[in-house]
Parts: sequence; C-alpha cells; structure tokens
Amino acid sequence: MESSKYFRHYGQLASLGLPIIIGQLGIILVSFADTMMVGHYRTSDLAAASFVNNVFNLVIIFSTGFSYGLTPVVGRFFGKSDFRSVGRMLKNSLAANSLIAVLLVLVMTAVYLNVDRLGQPAELLPLIRPYYLVLLASLLPVLLFNAFKQFADGITDTLTPMWILLTGNIVNIFGNWCLIFGKLGCPEMGLLGAGISTLISRILTVVIFACIFFFSGKYAQYREGFLRGKVNRRDFRTLNRLGWPVGLQMGMETGSFSLATIMVGWLGTLSLAAHQVMLTVGQLGFMLYYGMAAAIAVRTSHFLGQGDVRNVRDSATAGFQLILIMAAVVSTGIFAFRNSIGGLFSENMEVAAIVAQLVIPFIIYQFGDGMQCAYSNALRGISDVKPVVLIAFIAYFLVSLPAGYIFGFVCGWGLTGIWMSFPLGLTTAGLLYFLRFRRTLARLL
Repeated sequence: MESSKYFRHYGQLASLGLPIIIGQLGIILVSFADTMMVGHYRTSDLAAASFVNNVFNLVIIFSTGFSYGLTPVVGRFFGKSDFRSVGRMLKNSLAANSLIAVLLVLVMTAVYLNVDRLGQPAELLPLIRPYYLVLLASLLPVLLFNAFKQFADGITDTLTPMWILLTGNIVNIFGNWCLIFGKLGCPEMGLLGAGISTLISRILTVVIFACIFFFSGKYAQYREGFLRGKVNRRDFRTLNRLGWPVGLQMGMETGSFSLATIMVGWLGTLSLAAHQVMLTVGQLGFMLYYGMAAAIAVRTSHFLGQGDVRNVRDSATAGFQLILIMAAVVSTGIFAFRNSIGGLFSENMEVAAIVAQLVIPFIIYQFGDGMQCAYSNALRGISDVKPVVLIAFIAYFLVSLPAGYIFGFVCGWGLTGIWMSFPLGLTTAGLLYFLRFRRTLARLL
C-alpha cells in the first residue's frame, strides 16, 4: 500500500516529537495558568496581560525562530558523528543569541517609551508598564535557553529540554499563586506578580540547562568542542544565514497576531480580555503542531545529510499527516467545550460570550496552521529558508492583516471579523510553503 511507506516514519517522528510536544504542553499549561489566575484576579489585569503578552510574543517567537538555525546544522554534524563541531556550533549560537537579545531589548525599550501612543485603554497603562519591564528583563534567559534547546533537539536528545521546561513551569505556576494573590506571606501583586514569577522561571531553566551541559557526563563529547572551539565569522554567517529567515518568517506570523491585538484594543477592554483567552487556547494547537514539526525538521536534516531525498519527502508527508490528526482532535475538543471555555478564565459573562463566538474561526484555521507548521519546518530541515520570508510577508501582511481590518471595521464584524482573517493568512502560508518544498525536492531528485 502507498500509505505503508509512512508507517516507520510515524514511529520515528513520534519518538522525537513527543518529548517536544510534552514540553510545549507544559508551556501551554503555564500560559493557561497565567491567564486563568490573572483573569480571576481582575478583568483589567487580564486585558493588560493580553496586550503585553502579544507584543512580547512577537520578539520571543522571532528569537525562537532565529535559534532554529542551529538545529539542521547540528543535525548534519551529528549524523556524521562530528561531535566537536556540534559543541563549537553551540558556543557560536549562544554568542549569536546574546547579540540578538541585546538588539531586541533596544527595540522593545523603544516600544515601551511609546506605549501610550498605541491606542490602548488609558486605565490599563498603569498595569501594562511594570509588567512590560519585567518581561523585558526576561528576554536574555529566553534566548540562551533556546540555543541550548535547539542543540539538544539537533542531537535527538529531546527529553532533557522537556524535563527542564516542566520544572520551570511548576516553579512558574507556584510563583503565580504566591505573587498574584499574596499567598504564603508574599505580597499581593496581581499582574506584576505573574511577570516576576515568569522571570524567575526563565532564569532557572537556562541555569539548569547550563549546569547539565557543563557538569554532566551525557554531554562530555560535545563539551570538548565547546571549550576548544572559538566564536568565529564562518559559523556566525552560517547561523545568521539560516536563523534570520526563519526568525523573520515566524516573527511575521506572530506579528500579524500582535498587530491584530492592537486593533482589538480599539474595541475595548472586554474584547482584549476575550482575545487573550482565545489566543491562550489557540496556543494548544500551535504548540502541538510545532512540536511535531520540529521533529520533521530534525528528520529531514538527517536524511538530507545522508543524501536520501525520498525519505526527506516521506518524513515531511508523514509528519503532516500526524499533525492533521492532532488538528482534528484539538478542533473537536474546543468545539465541544466552546460555551465553557470563557468561564474557566474569567468570571465576566460578557467575556465568556465573546470567547464562544471566536471558536468557529479558530477551528477553520487549524488546517492552515498545521500545514504551515509542517512545511515551514520541512524547508528549515533542508536549509531552504530564504523563500519563507517572502511567503510569510505575503500571507500575513498582504492577506491576513488587511482582511482583519476590513472584516472587523469596514464590514463591522468586530472581534469575530478580525479573527476571520487568521484562516486566510495561515492557509495561504501553508499552501505556499508546501509548493516551495515540493519544487525544491523535485530539483534534488
């Protein structure tokens, strides 16, 4: 049977992707806990969190995409058992990510200085400003952890980052409980407490990963290359050549959501709160798909290093099929509980009613989201990343954002109209990535 050739890929992809997915689910759990705790503390805090989190998601997703440039490079060296080069590339990736962190801090500081000009409700600014500054301080730990994680994923050790992420998530949730509500003698800080808890957990995860790398035996063969290798121009060029296109591609996707959030702010506090709830729920699908898509990138990079183009194609196809199954499960569950979701995050019945209206556009865009995750990562695995920037620009800035404004304000559909633009952008991106991947493989066969 034609489908039987994919069976062995299912198992390999699942063994690689499942730990990544579990780690991603841990991130979702923290995001759910953050949103639920802040939402039950006060609706205005939830609305402020919506604005700040979506602004920071833009740079965090960009930086994550930039760090992805390390994975195919490490994957190819790992496939050749060149462990010293793997360690050297990690060292260069940490240096490159640190420089990116400095750049992003400068950009986000400029945004902070102009936050009162972005049309957000005036009553939210006293909540937005301190929370923003705490998240700004957490950017460097995020980027350093990304470098360690992509190194581990590239050598197929997806379990270590999974356990570290889960540990950080437990710390974050416990810190939220203490600092948001003032438990165990801690001050009651509301949204700011959630930000401080996030900062502590992000610092902790990178410290744990560094300690494991430098002091455990499991990474000894890579540590020699790290210690003896030098930060050099050639490796920097390689990481930047692969990292910037992927970072820009993911940044544009997230940017379309972040800019849409600014438009949502024009509709008022209740719309912002509902938007944040549904975006948090929406991360469930995205994180699951991207966990499996990361496994696609690793597998395609290994097969390309072996010159096995047919298995490059088959592993990408098998990964997309698994993602489609995930999309069906996620959509079914969200639809079944559509009238209950809002109440989990906020006691405000108006917010809950608005959330229920957003479920339909959410379900519609799952196919496109799954496709763009699968094939953008397949392109990353074969290092064909330059076209993804143009594709992302077309899909998210020429299709999604204008459609959001037209549906939301010209047609008068409000928040639901803005959300109806997401299926258009994501599906356009997914189809274009797929066509590019097929064209590239046709040249390699």
